[in-house]
Amino acid sequence: MTWEQTYEVWDNYEPLDETLKAELLSLKGDNHKLEDAFYAPLEFGTAGMRGIIGVGINRMNQYTIRQATEGLALFMDSLGDETKKRGVAIAYDSRHQSPEFAMEAAKTLGAHNIPAFVFESLRPTPELSFAVRQLNAYAGIMITASHNPASYNGYKVYGEDGGQMPPKEADALTSYVRNVENSLTVSVVSEEELKSKGLLTILGEEMDQLYLEQVKAVTIDTELIKRMSDKMKLVFTPLHGTGQMLGERALANAGFKGITIVPEQAIADPDFSTVKSPNPEDPAAFEYALRLGKEIDADILVATDPDADRLGIAVKTTVGNYEVLTGNQIASLMLYYLLSVQKEKGTLIENGVVLKSIVSSELSTVITEHFGMKMVDVLTGFKFIAEKIKQYESDDSQTFLFGFEESYGYLVKPFVRDKDAIQALVLIAEVTAFYKEQDKTLYDGLQDLYHEFGYYKEKTISMTMDGIEGAGKIKELIARFRKEAPREFAGIGVECVEDFEKRERTYRDGTKETIDMPSSNVLKYKMVDGSWLAIRPSGTEPKIKFYIGSFATSASEVNRKLGDFEETIEIVVKD
Repeated sequence: MTWEQTYEVWDNYEPLDETLKAELLSLKGDNHKLEDAFYAPLEFGTAGMRGIIGVGINRMNQYTIRQATEGLALFMDSLGDETKKRGVAIAYDSRHQSPEFAMEAAKTLGAHNIPAFVFESLRPTPELSFAVRQLNAYAGIMITASHNPASYNGYKVYGEDGGQMPPKEADALTSYVRNVENSLTVSVVSEEELKSKGLLTILGEEMDQLYLEQVKAVTIDTELIKRMSDKMKLVFTPLHGTGQMLGERALANAGFKGITIVPEQAIADPDFSTVKSPNPEDPAAFEYALRLGKEIDADILVATDPDADRLGIAVKTTVGNYEVLTGNQIASLMLYYLLSVQKEKGTLIENGVVLKSIVSSELSTVITEHFGMKMVDVLTGFKFIAEKIKQYESDDSQTFLFGFEESYGYLVKPFVRDKDAIQALVLIAEVTAFYKEQDKTLYDGLQDLYHEFGYYKEKTISMTMDGIEGAGKIKELIARFRKEAPREFAGIGVECVEDFEKRERTYRDGTKETIDMPSSNVLKYKMVDGSWLAIRPSGTEPKIKFYIGSFATSASEVNRKLGDFEETIEIVVKD
């Protein structure tokens, strides 16, 4: 159907939700806005869907939630009654309409006699992952738009291992979702009927305690925390999201006392009224924490995103200011501490493995190998880290030690199978105590790593190219890089090219190897000096991302190289 025809169907649908009906009426006559709302269904991909809340098939609303859940229910129908009986766990964050969307999902599942386990109030994404595993549910649904602006919400689907669904299952689910032609006609049952049929279980404090009990295993050196708990100060902001609910309790359980919550941002506010973007990657998100940190002379400022799967920090520098660290730097500090303390205690496992995405820092690789452990790269997306953990558990080939992505996501213990900012919060507090006892800051600790292993600096350049022309430009760019295969960047020779779509690694001398990963439209160039560049078009947004990793033996040189790489990318894109 054309967008006009789809609009007419919605406009003539009498039982349409009153709020959406009023919004539709307000758009009448504005063809530009109507077309944007109705020209195509909201894209459902391997990570679920995300979009602006509002009326239309290209928006997040109760009907698009029903459509996505109907696809999941039909998929579970195809797997038989035993699968259906296991049910689906559902959680949600602090965004507009999140509780309502969670219940709409449960009501849609109920129409297929599939039980739903719904949290009583907002909870972090990692607890949803944990609950799926704890309940032996077949799937999980998380209502969240991560760190997107307040006008957005989203829907993520988790598999039975607690990780986001791997490609095979995700592709099957996506097909079922896309085959649901009319979201307005999806059948649902009432909440009362769910309860009367025993298809609705409310989750709360009991699940919280089970999760928090597991988080205790993240702590390595309890004696260190006892010695330093009264001596260090940590400022924590959940950025109006779910992080405080479990984060504050997890820190207290670990023995930390000097914790101060940013009061204005402890409120679960769907408008995120104190920040432009509730994103711990953005230095601007630390404005309130920075002000409070200076007042109390805090050692570290910590922020979690609305669904508490990502964590960012700002650390005190040698001159007393605070500097926001990158996800790569945070992960390197955590990793070095984990491995060094385990080595000192004699608990470092011989077959230990660390997992990271292909666009994350090589400093972590050098650290891992320094301790005699193995680093394994996976494609971007934490589901690939979860897949590897599952594989290692089944074949006993490796023991998982730590996993991370450059985009501020970390996992310490695999009782969760996604990024876990609550675990990361507890660990980074312990790392802070470790350096504090040496009369050092985390910034000092980072400089120590650079002095020992060399200087590594990374940057991601994200370019948005809207519309049909933009999509064409993105395809043309990646095709040009793939065809021309540059032999140098910024005057530095390319040692090898990794084409993850072809699953092929080609060295400078023409030698080829097969890459043992699923196919993905990513190119990576490894330079002769240890620097690298990766190019990755987004699968869900009109963006192309360039990831740069520079390496040198001094801070000035690594910065110069990074700048040269940036300049080269800008020239290539303009051409």
